[in-house]
Amino acid sequence: MLALVAAHLVLAGLLPIVSARSRRAAFAVAAVLPAATLLWALANAGPALAGGVDETTAWSPALGLELSFRLDALGLAMIVLVSGIGAVILAYCTGYFGAGSPYATRSAALLLAFAGSMLGLVLADDLLTLYVFWELTSIASFLLVGQGGERREERRAAVQALLVTVFGGLAMLLGFVLLGETAGTYRISEILADPPRGGAVTAALLLILLGAFTKSAQLPFHPWLPAAMVAPTPVSAYLHAASMVKAGVYLVARLSPAFSDLAVWTVPVLVAGVATMLVGGWRALSATDLKRLLAFGTVSQLGFLMVLFGAGGRVAAMAGIAMLLAHGMFKATLFLTVGAVDHATGTRDVRELSGVGRALPGLAIAAALAAASMAGLPPLIGFVGKEAAFEAFLHGSVENWAVAGGLLLGSVLTVAYSARFLWGAFASKPGRDAGDVHRPGAALTVPIWLCAAAGPVLGIATPIVDTEAASYAGALPGDPGYHLALWHGFGLPLLFSAIALAGGLALHAARARVTPLAGHSPLDAQRAYEKTVAGIGRVAVGVTGRLQVGSLPAYLATILVAFVLLPGVATVLAGAWPTSLPLYHEVIQIPLAIMVVVAALAVTRARRRFTAVLLVGVIGYGVGGLFIVEGAPDLALAQFLVETLSLVAFVFVLRRLPPHFTESRPSRRVRVPKALLGAAAGFAVAVFALVLSAARTGPAATSGEFARLAPEAGATNVISAILVDFRALDTVGEIGVLFVAAAGVASLVLATRYDRRRGGGRVESGQSTPRHEEDVLG
Repeated sequence: MLALVAAHLVLAGLLPIVSARSRRAAFAVAAVLPAATLLWALANAGPALAGGVDETTAWSPALGLELSFRLDALGLAMIVLVSGIGAVILAYCTGYFGAGSPYATRSAALLLAFAGSMLGLVLADDLLTLYVFWELTSIASFLLVGQGGERREERRAAVQALLVTVFGGLAMLLGFVLLGETAGTYRISEILADPPRGGAVTAALLLILLGAFTKSAQLPFHPWLPAAMVAPTPVSAYLHAASMVKAGVYLVARLSPAFSDLAVWTVPVLVAGVATMLVGGWRALSATDLKRLLAFGTVSQLGFLMVLFGAGGRVAAMAGIAMLLAHGMFKATLFLTVGAVDHATGTRDVRELSGVGRALPGLAIAAALAAASMAGLPPLIGFVGKEAAFEAFLHGSVENWAVAGGLLLGSVLTVAYSARFLWGAFASKPGRDAGDVHRPGAALTVPIWLCAAAGPVLGIATPIVDTEAASYAGALPGDPGYHLALWHGFGLPLLFSAIALAGGLALHAARARVTPLAGHSPLDAQRAYEKTVAGIGRVAVGVTGRLQVGSLPAYLATILVAFVLLPGVATVLAGAWPTSLPLYHEVIQIPLAIMVVVAALAVTRARRRFTAVLLVGVIGYGVGGLFIVEGAPDLALAQFLVETLSLVAFVFVLRRLPPHFTESRPSRRVRVPKALLGAAAGFAVAVFALVLSAARTGPAATSGEFARLAPEAGATNVISAILVDFRALDTVGEIGVLFVAAAGVASLVLATRYDRRRGGGRVESGQSTPRHEEDVLG
């Protein structure tokens, strides 16, 4: 499994070489690997459905890090979408992107990299591994939606998708850490076998759901999905219909067997899912762009899938598998159809399209099959899934009936926007002449028919889907005798399907009155997103304007206040105070301490810059002397070097500055707050040092290990072994810092003009005045 994922990413890196010769060939080469992955998954379907196929690769055994993968029924269903539809869409791209398309070169590599990231996500059996691939899909989506970034709407849509999904992803990561630490393992299969419970799990589940909702465009995070329709149509078909937006649904489906008995899991999923289904379906009724209509339809269907997988029942989960497959097939068909219509007519606006169905009857039939599956008509797989969905909730508690009512209303909207799509794309509209239609080639129509034919094929082959669905839902409570089928007899589910069909067609017939209402929703999440981002920007500007004022004292004050209020207060309240502490260990510490204190007090009274620099150097050298007394010559050496370099640097800088800090003393209103803040910060540092000193009750455990391992490093001096071997990278970093400091001093020296006297007169150097030079040089 790891080899397949790695192969996708490696080949994606090599595809630009192929694209440089033939862009169509790049898409054709890219389609081979997902197709091979689908064949591999189907070949392993038996073991996957019987109990799962596991694979673990040690990444860092010493740290317990592993790359764990698992193929089971849910993973198999997702691979059908990720790899199967991915291969079809990449083949479609060979006809969609022209030879001179600016998007073709990068799109082939990014689509394949995205396919590899999604494959790693659905196969991951480790929470941290899943998170890595989760974020890779977000990055790939950002690059695919933004394309070259030439257009403003592309940049805005890409940034919005990235902000929303990454925000949710970070919250989800925190949830993963809480869940993994509470469970004692990050292996998903082990968590499902023995689910943890407790307050930390409650917080973890809410954070994980936040990540799932943002990725799968659930209310109120859904606006990023319609905005992302600025991407090329094949990108929209793959990312935003077949695979990426299913990641959140997949995560809910993966964890539901362990946590669906908890209200903290089911209540948010059911509420958000039903609301998203209704809002997305309602907004689709006003869309005039075919891609935007399908985008809102995708939002609606994702809410439907969330309800099915989050409910926690066996029948609902089986319906979820059926609808997961159905949605991928019919939505990919419809998106690819939009691309073909756009190629053939030059527009996607339903107000301008007319008579396309007569000009392209084959394309219209394929789209009708997909729309019928989306609306839930027999004998298509969409009908099978929707019947099972109604069956899952038409019994039991009042809450179940309320969910069933929400699904019925959402299904009415689904039928309405399915009819709107067919009418908008292919109908002959009164008062509008049919435009010129260029018949698309086989490279566009064959992939569309492959996806469209999957609807009736899977509907007729329902027993195959039932076997896969039963394997996934076997661990969930519910009727063990229920099976997916085209016909369950007359009953409430069939009645609900009929009501949805009749209500949806009636709603579409009244489109002249419905469309204006749907287009003026009082709750606009996109406007809320824009106001939120703008508000954050205004707050950031305000905070930055008040804190980044170009004043070094202001910056130091901010740091000191933060230190006093956070670790300082915590140390005073909860610190382990020393019971007996000697005043000094060595007599030499007393004069060194007095020197440091006197120099520090003198700095506050200094008025000349050069005097202040010398006093600061005295403080530094005094601290270095204390390091020597305490037995830390390495720290003392570093301190002396830094102080020396600082002193040299200051001297060269001072040559360009006035000799005095100010011509007059600052007012008491300025000096008193600074003095109080400095005293408070100094007191906090002193207390911090005392508490930390008292916290050590015995020798450090690492010291003995350093001494024991030093001979193995070939060293007779422990300090040398620590610096050269145990902390080698740290030492290299410190050396790098010294080189940078030396380079800075050298630059100052080279940038300064040589001192010279003209006719025995005054010293001149740089831009300073003769009086300043005399003050500095004495």
